[in-house]
Amino acid sequence: MTDKKDIKKIDKKIDKDKDKAAEKTVNTKDDKIKKEKSDQPEVKTIKKENEILSTGQGEKEKEDILEIKKDKLGLEELPEDIIKKLAKKKAEISKKTKAKKSKFVRKKKKEFRKVITGNAYIKSTYNNTIVTLTDLQGNVISWASAGIAGFKGPKKSTPYAAQIVTRIAVGKAREKFGLSEVSVFVRGVGTGRESAVRALNNNGLIVTSIKDVTPMPHNGCRNKRPRRV
Repeated sequence: MTDKKDIKKIDKKIDKDKDKAAEKTVNTKDDKIKKEKSDQPEVKTIKKENEILSTGQGEKEKEDILEIKKDKLGLEELPEDIIKKLAKKKAEISKKTKAKKSKFVRKKKKEFRKVITGNAYIKSTYNNTIVTLTDLQGNVISWASAGIAGFKGPKKSTPYAAQIVTRIAVGKAREKFGLSEVSVFVRGVGTGRESAVRALNNNGLIVTSIKDVTPMPHNGCRNKRPRRV
């Protein structure tokens, strides 16, 4: 007996569940239909609003539509307006913070004038040798000394030092000014005077004349007393 009762209860439950499911399907269909009906006019209004906004048909209508949108969304400003404001601010800031034109101007490479003929002054003393090359007016083109060449102490007065000094001076003058001819003026009684003159010729300069310009005294100052040996 108990088995039959249980079976009846189960059948009743199944029937109830079926009825509920049928009611739900009906309700969902009704809701869909209602929604479709309610959505249609809204879609039409949205389309109209977009058309008005895209075309310039009236500023008042545009303003009204934008206000309605703000009220619907519950915003003080629409995101489009915020983006426009931000863009304006950026443009203003960029104008203010534009890098000022720097006053720094790159210097052009110096174009050296050509000096084809010039003078060479060799000062040869007991301690050093100095060679200076000038143009015909006496403006210095290049110069060098034994100290600049890297010699120190007693090596500065050697003929080898004089040779290297002239090579340095001639190299500078030929590179920058294109010096080719030279008239030589020798001054002093050092050991490097002859080697300096030879070096001028060996380094590609044409020596047109050699002049000794050592200052000679006309019985001027009294000489040192001779050493007592």
